[in-house]
Amino acid sequence: MATESSEGEEDVKLTGGNQVLVVEDDLREMGKKAAWSVSSCKPGNGVSALRDDNLETYWQSDGVQPHLVNIQFQKKVKLQLVVLYVDFKLDESYTPSKISIRAGDGFHNLKEIKTVELVKPTGWVYLLLSGNDPKDTFVNTFMLQIAVLSNHLNGRDTHVRQIKIYGPRPNPIPHQPFQFTSREFITYSIIR
Repeated sequence: MATESSEGEEDVKLTGGNQVLVVEDDLREMGKKAAWSVSSCKPGNGVSALRDDNLETYWQSDGVQPHLVNIQFQKKVKLQLVVLYVDFKLDESYTPSKISIRAGDGFHNLKEIKTVELVKPTGWVYLLLSGNDPKDTFVNTFMLQIAVLSNHLNGRDTHVRQIKIYGPRPNPIPHQPFQFTSREFITYSIIR
């Protein structure tokens, strides 16, 4: 179970998790465009384990909390969704219980945009980055930081098996394989 809170919002708790990753067609994975770093890791359990699309591997922190995952982009990007794969059944006290998501231009001006409390999650956990205003469907940022503030059973180090970041797809037409730039080209994109 996880709980979410944004500026002035009360915490919301989320439980469970999805075993299959399902994302809307109008979103694209943005993680490949970023430089990833972590505050600490055990040898062999670093950033590469977070991004290898293998649910058997995991990032394991090594040090004091909070444990940080830093995601930096060369240019400002629109981000809408963060998806984490965590597994309480396998990781027990290594499973995160409270996560903070921060955004900004760099380390110097990160602002907390969401706090989430997870209750024994197993599977993909979806965290929308939208704010209180329905018009705020995404965050426009150079940097995103995911901070693990605490673990289940007062665990010290943490395990996160996968992290995916999604932003809006630039092409306004879903299921369109090509990136056409004008309505006229889109009109002729289907062969009859």
